[in-house]
Amino acid sequence: MATSTSLKDRVSAEEWQLRINLAAAYRLVALFGWDDLVFTHISARVPGPEHHFLINPYGMMFEEITASSLVKIDLRGEKVEESPYPVNPAGFTIHSAIHQAREDAHCVMHTHSLNGVAVSAQRDGVLPLSQQSTLVLASLGYHDYEGIALNEDEKPRLVADLADNTFLMLRNHGLLTVGNNPADAFLSMYIFEASCMIQVRALAGNRDLTPINPAIVDGVKEAARIVTGGLFGGIAWPGLLRKLDRQNPGYAE
Repeated sequence: MATSTSLKDRVSAEEWQLRINLAAAYRLVALFGWDDLVFTHISARVPGPEHHFLINPYGMMFEEITASSLVKIDLRGEKVEESPYPVNPAGFTIHSAIHQAREDAHCVMHTHSLNGVAVSAQRDGVLPLSQQSTLVLASLGYHDYEGIALNEDEKPRLVADLADNTFLMLRNHGLLTVGNNPADAFLSMYIFEASCMIQVRALAGNRDLTPINPAIVDGVKEAARIVTGGLFGGIAWPGLLRKLDRQNPGYAE
């Protein structure tokens, strides 16, 4: 893998900050154990009218990604600026569909975590078993598995299944979240993953379970807004960056 040259002085301050946050999100996904070697993606829309996006250099482990190694691409998944790193246009199929359809989806995060895939294979999907699950159930869509996501014809169905939700369970495949920025997408994925982990452990206990009253789910979105002071992912992001600075610094290079 080529040595990264800093792009800090070659991009706008706004894009550089986005690069830092997106690189941090990649490393945090690895730190929390949700990565799948070099596979899956987190994409973010670059500020401006061009509809350009940042994505991981294909072949680089999530824990290695830096702000400068992120690759700028268009909606076709093709590089729009010179970069020593390869990209995986096929891997951007899911992301490009969502970015194109959802103007508010500035960041799209997709994982193949073990707990997420396990629950995605369960017929009933996410069950109302935990406080975390109520946050997911309040804004959740499901998309049936159609094979490795290479087919352009799948895009309309994917977009329809996500609708205006924050969470999408890709059956037999994994988890996906959207957010206004990497911080929001990450916190949503943290909650999604926690819901799946709790569910897998609860079902493994082989005891009768206590489901949450469905009526409680209805007021969850407003409760989450109050708890985070309206910041959502922003309330945890500074602490997550401090954690990353202690355990895997260098993402802002």
